Amino acid sequence: MSTYLDRILAAHRAAAAADDRAIEPLIAAAMAMPPARGLAAALAAESGAGRLAVIAEVKRRSPSKGDLDPSVVPGVLAKAYEDGGATCLSVLTDTEFFGGSESDLAEARAAVELPVLRKDFTVSEADVCDARLMGADAVLLIAAALDDGELSAFAALAAELALDALVEIHDEAELQRALAIDARLIGVNQRDLVTFEVDRGRAVRVAAAMPAGIVKVAESGVQDGADARALRDAGFDAVLVGEALVRSGDPAGAVGALRCS
Repeated sequence: MSTYLDRILAAHRAAAAADDRAIEPLIAAAMAMPPARGLAAALAAESGAGRLAVIAEVKRRSPSKGDLDPSVVPGVLAKAYEDGGATCLSVLTDTEFFGGSESDLAEARAAVELPVLRKDFTVSEADVCDARLMGADAVLLIAAALDDGELSAFAALAAELALDALVEIHDEAELQRALAIDARLIGVNQRDLVTFEVDRGRAVRVAAAMPAGIVKVAESGVQDGADARALRDAGFDAVLVGEALVRSGDPAGAVGALRCS
């Protein structure tokens, strides 16, 4: 029986296989883009000032929950997040499963001064280049979706393009894979990508195994200030939150409630 992750990855790998663009011109175009805003540095600075950083997500829907708010206006939501004190943005660009788009990212980034993560399923070098070309300041690399060679190659290309790479893990074994490529920005996703169920103890457990010097991000399952404080106390520098903010009715206030010090 196929899982959410199986179906999503199959679609993205099929699209990558059908992409006949030469990689060299893509790399050259990506390297010619204006300077990135520095997502990892922004998170580290906020944490260094004694505050939990918030990566606020622009998200229309999810495969497990369906529509969250299909009427989202990315620029308006991004500005509300910035007003609430968000350190960075995350924008879904997957269309089929999450209802996002490249234009969502471009609109959100143009509305604020915050660094922006392209939230998508990166499965090729072209995906890394496209993140930079659409204006993203960071790209997501999901360890569960990539083999060791892909994880290493995509992280190296991201660095070459001045993109930060958020390496997403789910357990201690994936943490070791991230550390093997010298990842310095690591996210622990509390949502199981097979079942899409949330395990709120996962991030706390895995954080205990993370060495010093890593910018640590907790992802999924963060609902309120109490969740945020527990993750800060576990050693996280930042939380990435989407659903709770989109559904809050007051995204600026909801971001503010997560910013604990």
